[in-house]
Amino acid sequence: MRVKATISYDGSKFFGFQRQKNNKNTIAQSLEIALKSLGIKSKIIGSGRTDRGVHATGQVIHFDLPSFWQEKSLLELKNRLNQKLHYIQIKHIIEANSSFHAQYSAKVRVYRYLIKTTPLKVFEKEFVSYYKIKNPTLLKDALELYIGKHNFKNFKKEGSITSSDIREIYKIKIKKIKSYYAIYFFANGYLRSQIRMMIEGALKVENESLTLNQLKEQIDNKNIHFRTLAKPHGLYLYKVHY
Repeated sequence: MRVKATISYDGSKFFGFQRQKNNKNTIAQSLEIALKSLGIKSKIIGSGRTDRGVHATGQVIHFDLPSFWQEKSLLELKNRLNQKLHYIQIKHIIEANSSFHAQYSAKVRVYRYLIKTTPLKVFEKEFVSYYKIKNPTLLKDALELYIGKHNFKNFKKEGSITSSDIREIYKIKIKKIKSYYAIYFFANGYLRSQIRMMIEGALKVENESLTLNQLKEQIDNKNIHFRTLAKPHGLYLYKVHY
């Protein structure tokens, strides 16, 4: 039986989502170890691969249950997994169609980036990024340049290989609550570290170390003006729509 689970995790405690040969401290491997302890030998497939330090409130995974587990309740499975996991929480778990695929069935992936404009408190440092924002209008104008279908080859981590660098950003929303900004990205998919580079570019425009025209040049692949990434701490895989 195939099951679909929505999970959240503290990405600061792991070396990313994807399993690695020489490091078992990843989200996928931690989940697989917990499943194996319950007699479930199934690979974890996620809707997306978050980098080291990136969190999730709505990551979606799927895996397959052996026949003997199908007679038990999914609530029991959820509770037993949560007892074994550290810094990962199974929020929801349901039976899925056998053709369901957490990655390929996804239609829209929503990421959220949290910024605080005043110094961080000690318990915020792994979960929010601190940036002074003096011109929110300029920040909004910069972010809007990303909307649409583009070849984002200049907005991915160097060395990452993809079959296509074309991605479509459907919309970007900004919410401000007191000294916090929450920036939401809605897209069909992302390149590795793409969101952190897009945030970095928009913040450079906001602090006037980069112009809107220069950012557009990089989006249009006419020039490269920066290769740096925004901090990972404020980034969350927020929700996945199917």
